Amino acid sequence: MQLGRLGAWYSTDKLGGPAQIKAFVGTVERLGYDTLWYPESRGYESFAVGGFMLSCTSKLKLGSSIASIYARDAFTSRRGMITLNDLYGDRFILGLGVSHPPMVEGVRGHTYEKPIPAMRRYLNGICQGEANAETFPLAVAALRPLMLKLSGEMTRGALPYNTTPKHTAEAAKILGPSKWCAIEQKVTLETDPVKARALGRKELSRYLTLDNYRNSWLYMGFTEADLSNGGSDVWIDQMVLWGSAAKVKEGLRAHFSAGATHVAIQPVHEDGDIASRDHILTMLADT
Repeated sequence: MQLGRLGAWYSTDKLGGPAQIKAFVGTVERLGYDTLWYPESRGYESFAVGGFMLSCTSKLKLGSSIASIYARDAFTSRRGMITLNDLYGDRFILGLGVSHPPMVEGVRGHTYEKPIPAMRRYLNGICQGEANAETFPLAVAALRPLMLKLSGEMTRGALPYNTTPKHTAEAAKILGPSKWCAIEQKVTLETDPVKARALGRKELSRYLTLDNYRNSWLYMGFTEADLSNGGSDVWIDQMVLWGSAAKVKEGLRAHFSAGATHVAIQPVHEDGDIASRDHILTMLADT
């Protein structure tokens, strides 16, 4: 499987049911995006909703970003990945992640383990006994060097999330030129700085409570002050690109210049404002 240049990232939990999901994936496909990435949180189960979206499209790839390794055992993930690709023309990418302690322990009732050993063991389980495991459309949510290194060693690449072009450059170097460096970037076409940053703070508020992300941002060079009181303007402006389409495209291209092989655009908008969501994706589809 080849991964194209540009993708979209959006939570299916924000969509109101099968009709809205079908309409949305149709829009993403019509606009020419290579891949639609979607998370697994408290709503739709990853493989089930992925299969539904594949059934509603003919060319668009679907990528889990991410499916939690605590949601199903490695054998089930392997069979799910293979099944979806067999049924839908090799259009499913299995993105895996270690999730976060509140989701793993608080929601699922499991014990959250050390991320690197847990992921390595899980990937070994997926690849065990498979002669063509190196060709699996498999990638890992990775932020810090050790997980990035593991992603490059055992999968097609990494799915960095909530990062910067500087981080992209480091990630691409660790992964190597033959691996996917498929980053996510939040964007809005709001040109008023107060409104744009308010949208960004609302979107990012849930991530500020998660240690994995906070530690990653501190590693990138942000400070505790940047992560306090909803986030500094400096931090917000890098996490959520805003402004005219031309300005946002410039920010997206910075990731490509830094070494990203794929950029997934996540539209940020007011709750329920699907017109803005689709306008953002339309205006940026030629990035």
